[in-house]
Amino acid sequence: MRGNPAFVIWCAAVVVLLVKMHLNSLGQLLSRMRTQVWGSPEDAQRFGKPGATAGVDTGLGDRAARCWRNDLENIPMFLILGLAYVLAGAPATWAGAAFGAFTLARIGHTVFYLRAMQPWRTIAYHLGNAAQVVVIAHLVVLLSQG
Repeated sequence: MRGNPAFVIWCAAVVVLLVKMHLNSLGQLLSRMRTQVWGSPEDAQRFGKPGATAGVDTGLGDRAARCWRNDLENIPMFLILGLAYVLAGAPATWAGAAFGAFTLARIGHTVFYLRAMQPWRTIAYHLGNAAQVVVIAHLVVLLSQG
């Protein structure tokens, strides 16, 4: 599979998306450390400084958590769909365009989510979905050709 350019592109998208998710998680941790507001009492006791509280972080930590949830609703579907597309014989040019568009859209979505930038967050979200629709449509064509 390493000789398949579409597979290599898919792998690159996987790595970039997972790094993006880890950086978002790091941002959430740093926000919790800065505010000393943790998601649960045991976390506040274990990781917080004296006086740390358990509760809902209404700042960047909360935004990062909601961004994480959105990622978990969208990225796994893309990864499965993208792999199916590669296995069905996706051309590297189409895979590169679609996987690149989705990956850039999700990076944009995260940046815009953390910075509370509308309508850009919604635009990035829909661009990512549009990239998935292109992959679905092309996958149907590839599979119908036998």
